[in-house]
Amino acid sequence: MLNLSRTIHTIDAHTGGEPLRILMSGLPPVPGTTILEKRAWLRANRDDVRQFLMNEPRGHADMYGAYLLPPTTPDADFGVVFIHNEGYSDMCGHGIIALGKVLVELGHVERRSPSTRIGFDTPAGFIEAHVEWDGSRVGQVRFNNVPAFIYLRDLEVDTPSFGKIVGDIVFGGAFYYYINADQAQLSVKPELVRALIQLGAETKAAVQAKVQIQHPLEPGLDQLYGTIIDSAPNVAGVDQSNVCIFADREVDRSPTGTGTSGRAAQLFLRGKLGLGQPYVNGSIVGSSFSVRVTAPARVGDFDAALTEVTGSAHIMGMNQWLLEHSDPFPTGFFLR
Repeated sequence: MLNLSRTIHTIDAHTGGEPLRILMSGLPPVPGTTILEKRAWLRANRDDVRQFLMNEPRGHADMYGAYLLPPTTPDADFGVVFIHNEGYSDMCGHGIIALGKVLVELGHVERRSPSTRIGFDTPAGFIEAHVEWDGSRVGQVRFNNVPAFIYLRDLEVDTPSFGKIVGDIVFGGAFYYYINADQAQLSVKPELVRALIQLGAETKAAVQAKVQIQHPLEPGLDQLYGTIIDSAPNVAGVDQSNVCIFADREVDRSPTGTGTSGRAAQLFLRGKLGLGQPYVNGSIVGSSFSVRVTAPARVGDFDAALTEVTGSAHIMGMNQWLLEHSDPFPTGFFLR
């Protein structure tokens, strides 16, 4: 008989090629009255669970996951904390889409046709998702994101390998540095992923060294999450292709939900995208999200935009993860 110190159940899904490992059982009760407080407690007290699920040999350098928690606000059905190779996210659009798919498809919520509403408390704020349900299967999932805004325009940084790079810092649920790949003589293609990782890592470090980010309302969100690099479309039917390099050089295979929201807000606030005008954002692997700006907004002193992002997800597996007492790698390891 196995001598176990931990058993965790997950459902694994992907959105546009980007994984989401959803922890369904095995997490202890998490204290806190807000999701930010719960995330802080998890970071300080149970980071071993994140490492166990994200790191090798059970995960990999580009793994991504989520903890489903009880809601903390009246309109929410669930709380959620997102995890990755380096730590914890502020919000995750591809994660919301995958959660909507899993919760409705597997009957964890009361299903309604033609659309099932699910409210999520996230560290960045309240998110409302709408999951298409035709009575037998899930279709697309759309979510209304927190307000997105341009934090700093035309920020120039120096990088060791690519020289001067110019872009905008935009908040779309997390802070990103948005740049065009042409500046580095690159494009968003799978065969160039190593160079794109280097560009993302160098620009993120340069921005962090130059700018102290302060969210106008919530100090718990004061961090640059990653760099979003865009270029001309690499597949038909999209308005651009982009890739997000985030956390510790992690590569998002999806178009990035919060990044797509931020991109729409950036274009809208620069007068390049109309209210309600659809925009299709492509990923490095050819998947896509659609987005539209639904209304103007304000966040502190910043002009902002409310956005609606739509995508689809797929369930890959239902897994039971075990930890033997004798396992020499209880929290795994991180190797590239």
